Amino acid sequence: MRAIFHADKNWGIGKNNDLMFSLPKDMKFFRETTKGKIVVMGRNTLISFPGGKPLKNRINIVLSPSDIAEDVITVHNLEELFAEVKKYPEEDVFVVGGASVYRTLIPYCTEVLVTKVEADGGAEVFVPNLDEDENFRLVYESEPVDDNGYPIRFCTYKNLAPASY
Repeated sequence: MRAIFHADKNWGIGKNNDLMFSLPKDMKFFRETTKGKIVVMGRNTLISFPGGKPLKNRINIVLSPSDIAEDVITVHNLEELFAEVKKYPEEDVFVVGGASVYRTLIPYCTEVLVTKVEADGGAEVFVPNLDEDENFRLVYESEPVDDNGYPIRFCTYKNLAPASY
């Protein structure tokens, strides 16, 4: 299992149940990376998508205490989630939000793909700072790229001790 998100310089990922920046290059990276894959999210992340609809061309798994009628697989707890994701190749499963789902599942991820935005987005929700986590190592960092006026870097963190599920 892997996680993917963009974060501002304070490891903030959103405000008002939305992204903080409009980043076309980052969105393209997200689409290309997760297309045809399995995405895991919480209910609020699903609601935040256009029309509150699941992402197209992906298997959408939603961690939610109540069932969701959409074209998603609803799991109600971590036990159900782990049983479901074991049906797929580990490298094809991506955690896509929100903050509480990231905090819960990042320890189980073998890799985390972070688009770092060199700006303060005024975030209300944050993810753990992987630079300060002894279990994570930055194994790749791109040169800065301009994305809609913001300098961004595509980064890959490897989890040296992923929790088993």
